[in-house]
Amino acid sequence: MKQGDTVAIVSPSGPPHPVLLKRGVERLEGLGFKVVVGAHALDRGGLGHLAGDDAARAADLQAAWCDPAVSVVFCSRGGYGAGRLLGLLDWDAMRAGARAGRKVLVGSSDITALHNAFAIELGVPTLHGPMAACDVIAREDGPDPRTWESLQAALSGVAGPVRGDRVLVAGRAEGVLYGGNLSLLASMCGTRWQPSFAGRIAFLEDVGEEPYRIDRMLTQLLQAGVFDGVRGIALGSWVDCGDPYPVLRDRLEPLGVPILAGLPMGHGSPQISMWLGRLGSIDTESCSLADTFEKGEQAR
Repeated sequence: MKQGDTVAIVSPSGPPHPVLLKRGVERLEGLGFKVVVGAHALDRGGLGHLAGDDAARAADLQAAWCDPAVSVVFCSRGGYGAGRLLGLLDWDAMRAGARAGRKVLVGSSDITALHNAFAIELGVPTLHGPMAACDVIAREDGPDPRTWESLQAALSGVAGPVRGDRVLVAGRAEGVLYGGNLSLLASMCGTRWQPSFAGRIAFLEDVGEEPYRIDRMLTQLLQAGVFDGVRGIALGSWVDCGDPYPVLRDRLEPLGVPILAGLPMGHGSPQISMWLGRLGSIDTESCSLADTFEKGEQAR
């Protein structure tokens, strides 16, 4: 991205706080971007946990993605609701929008549903990172410095290595990075958008889940064959999840692939941005996850 590019902000999940959304707009404008906000970004539907009705949220997302003037589509926040839009989007139109110019979707948490569907339907890389009206970007005293620096670097096309703090299984692995929020990935099993880690590096994180629930979701993914052919596993943050590592070891170590943990990606602060759908590598000797995608190379 460069100064003067247009950023669209939409709310495919929960309703953002108006003050946080306003600050998020101002922070992005401060980087020299032109910012447009979806017509329904601040709506509240009959179900209070959704930012307006499904059709309106889907229309905002599709309009932003298909607008040739828009370079980046930022989600305002997570929560819940993105998965409800997948059957309402015109994927042919979305594919045409992707072909019309390079597009980037930015978000995390509930936006995992969109990351996964965009990978399957559109075959485009997406950016797992902070959202426009989230606290690490829009807090009153300014963005979290590491989060803000990482986001800007990723939007410029460069995502530097991310350091973890522990190794569950030693080794090196290379593959396209794929995944996101564990709860969302499990919820998509049995659907048209069931995830697959075959030939890929699996990235997993979550928030507010007890270890037994993490066990249940990992077991579901394992039994559904989602981990078949996985090359390596990168584990992000597990905020308010108790101690998830006994369960993570029990369920994932038998896969026999390198596992790097403690990456500051997901929830909490800092929230480091990382490209999904691009080639990455795990090196447990340096305890790092790196974006190794080279210009002109197509992620497979």
